[in-house]
Amino acid sequence: MSFVYILAAILIFGVLIAVHELGHFLAAKLCGVQVNEFSIGMGPAVWHRKKGETAYSFRVLPIGGYCAMEGEDGDTGNARAFTRQGFWKKFVILAAGAFMNFLTGLLIVAILFSSAGTFFVDGITGLAPEVSQTGENGLQAGDQIYKINGWRTYFSGDAQMFLSYSGDTADIEVVRNGRHILVENVSRQTCTDQQGEPYQGFGLYVGRLSVPATVSNRIRYTWYQTMDFVQLVWFSLGQLVTGGAGLNDLSGPVGIVTTIKDVGTEAQETAEQNDQNGLLAAAESIAYFAALIAVNLAVMNLLPLPALDGGRIFFLLVDAVSMALFKRKVPEKYQAAINTAGFVLLMGFMLLVTFQDVFKLVK
Repeated sequence: MSFVYILAAILIFGVLIAVHELGHFLAAKLCGVQVNEFSIGMGPAVWHRKKGETAYSFRVLPIGGYCAMEGEDGDTGNARAFTRQGFWKKFVILAAGAFMNFLTGLLIVAILFSSAGTFFVDGITGLAPEVSQTGENGLQAGDQIYKINGWRTYFSGDAQMFLSYSGDTADIEVVRNGRHILVENVSRQTCTDQQGEPYQGFGLYVGRLSVPATVSNRIRYTWYQTMDFVQLVWFSLGQLVTGGAGLNDLSGPVGIVTTIKDVGTEAQETAEQNDQNGLLAAAESIAYFAALIAVNLAVMNLLPLPALDGGRIFFLLVDAVSMALFKRKVPEKYQAAINTAGFVLLMGFMLLVTFQDVFKLVK
C-alpha cells in the first residue's frame, strides 16, 4: 500500500502543477501572447506535436510542466511577446496559475461535500467553574464560536487550534440567536476540565454543533472550507514569523507523501472498524488533502517572493509605480538577477526541508 500512496502523491503533484501551467497557458492564449511550448511533465518527451505556433508535449516524469511564452525573459522584438504586453494582461497571465489551483481545490471540496449529510461547527457546550464571563454579554453554553482573535472558525476543530496558539488572553466572538457578541480579553488560567482534572486554558468546553447539509449549505460550506484552507496557510505563515512554529513544523514533498500515507491509512482503518468501505474512505481523505495542497499552492505562489508568480506580480506593481513617478521601469537585468537569486534560495530551502523530512522518516 505504501507504493500506492507514493503513486497517489506523484499524481496529485503532477496534476496540480499541470493545472497551474494550464492556467498560464489559457490566459496567455486569451490575451494574445505567443506560447512557444506547453508541456505536461518534465524530462525527455514521450509525445510531441506542434499545432500552429505552439508545440505540445508529454514528458516522462509526471512531476511538473511548463508554459514557455515568447519574450518571458526579455524583449525579442515580437509584438506578441509577453514582455510587450500591458499591465493587466501580464497580471492576468501571472495570476492565472494560482487561480486554477484555487479553483481545483474548490471543485474537489464541492465534489466531496455533494454527498455530505451534516456539517459540524464549534460551539460552547459548557464553561469551567472558574470562568465567570456569563450573562447577556458574556459566554454561554450553546453559543456558536465565530471568531477567535479575528480568525474565523469555519468548522469544528478550528477553535481549539486558534485557542492553543493564543497568548494569555483571547478575544472570542460568538453567535447567539443570530446576534454576534464579542467577549474581549478572556484570560488563560488554571481551569477544571469535564473530568475534574486541572489544565491551563480559557475554561471553555468546546463541542460540535450540527448544521444540516441542505443544498444552500453545501454551497456555502464548500466556500467556507476553501477559505478555511486559505486562512490556515496565512495562520501558519504568521506562526512562522512570530515564532509560534519553527522549521521542524514544515514539510516538503517527502513529508507530504508520508502525510498522504498516514491520512489514507487512518481513514481506511477507521472505516473498516465501522464496517464501511475502507478504500473509499481513504480515497476521500486523500482527495480532501489534495484540495488543501491545491489551495496552499495557490496562496504560496502569490507571495511577493522572487522566483514565484507573486514576485513577478510585485515587480509589475513596482514598474507601474516607477513609470508613474519617474517615467522609467526597473531594468529587466536587475529583475532577472533577483529572480535567479530567489530561485536558487528557494531550491536550497526545499533541499533543506526535504533533508529534514528524510531525517524524520529515518529517525
